[in-house]
Amino acid sequence: MTDERTAPATALMLGFAERTGLSGGLPPRRYLWTDAFAVCNFLALERATGDARYRELALRLVDQVHHTLGRHRADDARQGWISGLGEHEGETHPTRGGLRIGKELPERAPGEACDEELEWERDGQYFHYLTRWMHALDQLSRATGDARFNRWARELAASAHGAFIAPPSARGPHRMYWKMSIDLARVLVPSMGQHDALDGYITVLQLCATARRLPQPAGGPDLREALRDFGAIAARGDWASADPLGIGGLLADAGRVAELTQERAVDDEGLLERLLAAARAGLDCYAGSGQLRDSAQHRLAFRELGLAIGLHAVTLIAREHAPARPAARAEVDALLRHVPLGDDIESFWCNTAHRAGDTWRAHRDINEVMLATRLLPGGFLRLPPPPGQRIRASSARDRS
Repeated sequence: MTDERTAPATALMLGFAERTGLSGGLPPRRYLWTDAFAVCNFLALERATGDARYRELALRLVDQVHHTLGRHRADDARQGWISGLGEHEGETHPTRGGLRIGKELPERAPGEACDEELEWERDGQYFHYLTRWMHALDQLSRATGDARFNRWARELAASAHGAFIAPPSARGPHRMYWKMSIDLARVLVPSMGQHDALDGYITVLQLCATARRLPQPAGGPDLREALRDFGAIAARGDWASADPLGIGGLLADAGRVAELTQERAVDDEGLLERLLAAARAGLDCYAGSGQLRDSAQHRLAFRELGLAIGLHAVTLIAREHAPARPAARAEVDALLRHVPLGDDIESFWCNTAHRAGDTWRAHRDINEVMLATRLLPGGFLRLPPPPGQRIRASSARDRS
């Protein structure tokens, strides 16, 4: 990775750290989705520069997230860990009760009518934010060899499985909820996220694979039931989406599945092929929509950058994890034609003039962190072997 990419990614991440209270003197301001990408970015910066302070920032960020989003809000009558654990046990198991989103407004009170527009600004727990944090913790375990982070991710997976999956009913089999209350006791939004079960299935596969490969026992809960339930729900879903963030998520998941397949952690030979086909169907639609011709004021950068990050995964799959099945290789070849779209998105948002408007500033933290991920995607997209395991042939390649 050249300094042309490392330097702007560094500036973006150091600015984020200071602005959100990770460094400097400001009070911490934590948001789970953004912070999950940020942990991965700091690990990527450490690999790109050899500077250990970036690992320290990743570790400090994990600690802040757990002590902020793992505890009740300052404006809540409830105090302490949202899991209900005592102080000492909560320190040992900070993810056992899940983690708050970090929204500005408190969650909807019991019995309060739902305002669909306002609900987007209210706190609670999102499953797809929790899986992002599981991935970040697991990447930290793989980078450091410290089984504690994998155990915390596995405990978070177990809590999320218990809370977000609705019991089967006369109307049909298991399904999932979109949003739960801070204490995971109430359903706030009962609809199901399109890719939640799929992301849960792949993330649990990853956590289990890491636990088996760490140089020390990881411990934690048995996730076989979670893997079965997430897999069964995902198998019934239609994964194709024309939303750029959703497409990017499918491609990032495909990258993880390709690496996990090489680690012999995936039994479903057709999973990668189905992920790639769903992403291609959505991408063909999105690429022809003309949305990327809109002005910056009418575009949401973090959603586009999610797609641009995912398109990096296509290149990695083609270069390093070529599928054995011909149908999957054909899907990769078809997706490679869209890779320049990621370069176009990156170039557009690297232009500081396009980052001057209200739309960018309204989502500045998430936009800047995900732009940094696009510039240095290795911390998020790659699954590095734990210390003492197989080392990749080229450190420079790890930075891509």
